[in-house]
Parts: sequence; C-alpha cells; structure tokens
Amino acid sequence: MTDNLRGSLYMILSMAGFAVEDAFIKAAARQMPVGQVLIVMGLAGIVVFGLQAARAGAPPLPAAALSRTMALRSGFELAGRLLYALAIALTPISTASAILQATPLVVVLGAALVFGERVSAGRWAVIALGFAGVLVILRPGLAGFDHLSLLALGGMLGFAGRDLATRAAPPALSNAQLGVAGFAVLGISGLVILSVTGGASLPSASGAGLLAGASLFGILGYGALTVAMRTGEVSAVTPFRYTRLLFAMGLGIGLFGERPDSATLIGAAMIVGCGVLILGRRR
Repeated sequence: MTDNLRGSLYMILSMAGFAVEDAFIKAAARQMPVGQVLIVMGLAGIVVFGLQAARAGAPPLPAAALSRTMALRSGFELAGRLLYALAIALTPISTASAILQATPLVVVLGAALVFGERVSAGRWAVIALGFAGVLVILRPGLAGFDHLSLLALGGMLGFAGRDLATRAAPPALSNAQLGVAGFAVLGISGLVILSVTGGASLPSASGAGLLAGASLFGILGYGALTVAMRTGEVSAVTPFRYTRLLFAMGLGIGLFGERPDSATLIGAAMIVGCGVLILGRRR
C-alpha cells in the first residue's frame, strides 16, 4: 500500500468520523442546549489530547500556544466552531456540510491575498464558480432563502481563517498540543452559546450516550485527519475531504429524514467539482 493510498483511506475515515460526530451533535441538541454539548466535547478532547502530550513528555499547552499567531488561529476557530455547531443544530446537515465544502476555495483565495501566492486567471475563474455554487445553495433574495443557512457560511469562513493561520503556527507545536488548543476553543464556544441560551441540565441516559458518541467520533476524526495529513502528498490526500459531504447527506437522509432539493444538490456539485479542480491544478 502506497503512502498516498494509506493517507487517502485515513482521510476518508476522518471525514466519516466528522460526519457521524455532526449527527450525534444534532441529535443531542434536541435534548439539551448545543452549548452544553460543545462544552462536554471540549473537555473530553482536552483530556484525551492532553494525556497524549503528557505521554510524549510535552506540556499540553506550551508557551508557543499562547503566541499572537495562535491567538489569531484560536479566534478564527472559535468563530468556526460556534457558528457551524449552531448550523448543525438548526439547519439540515446536508446543507451545512455542502456549504462547508467551500473551505478549500476560501483558503486558496486567502493564500493569494495574505501570503502572496500566485493564482492564475483560470484558478480565479474556478474559485468564482465555486462561490456561485454557495449562492445557489443559499438562494439569497429568493423564496427558498433560509437566513439560518448563513450560520454555516460564517462557520466555513472561520474554519478557512483557522487553516490559513495554521500555516503560520509555530512548528514546534505537536499535533496533540494543537488538539488540546482546538478542543479548548470548542469548549469556550460552548460556554459562549450557553451564556446566551442558558438551560443546562443533567443529561438523561440517552443524552449521555449521545454526548459520548459525539466526543468519541470527534476525537477519532481529528486523530485520523492528523495521520492523513502526515501520510502521502497533501495534493493527493486533500481531495478526499469531499467524501464528508457524501457521508453527511447519507446520514441526513437516513437518520433525520432530510431531502436535499435540486438547488442544494447542484450547488454542492459545483463546489465539490471546483474544489477538486483547484486541488488538481495545484498538484
């Protein structure tokens, strides 16, 4: 098995984990405030990745994690986590996941504007077409427009900013330490939501099971993603991120009775097609 094949399989496993995590979050949010769900998940992730860092003889949060770049990364991740979690809880998983797939397009755009990377006219055209796909899903100004879908758009922009800031993050930080920082931000986003909505309560047995499932698959997804990005070529592995959309739509239809309309399917196809084309041209 080649490194590229192994990395691609880990990426598919990661995207499946994240899609199942989203399903658990959506189900848990029906029984308790979504802020409470994120707090529990954040604490679970901090414990798991903190133990990994300690096992490697490294502090969970070193001084480098408090740098200005990491503060910027955490700010973007806070926005992304908060808004996308609300999108998962309040809108169809298939719609939120489809909008999230535009993240690589925004990262390429940001790399050109922030880091001065060269982008050809053809790639600019592909990026524009991908953003048109987002508009097809959102349908601004039309009868099918749902203002809550803007939550997924804001979450996508937050995650794109996080990915751009990660490029400038101190290289001394291990994946476990980045995991601690990431899940700490997840817990903080839960505190922000809960401070507004209130209503925290002791979960029932089924609610506790949903919290455990969301935490487990979130941690597994993050771990598999770390392995994927360290195995094989990035340009060969990254396109398999789009399998998350397939898993999300399958879970949305099978578990929550969602029926993506033609606009959502067309927009999703435009976004995924443009993303794969961009990544292929970069390779």
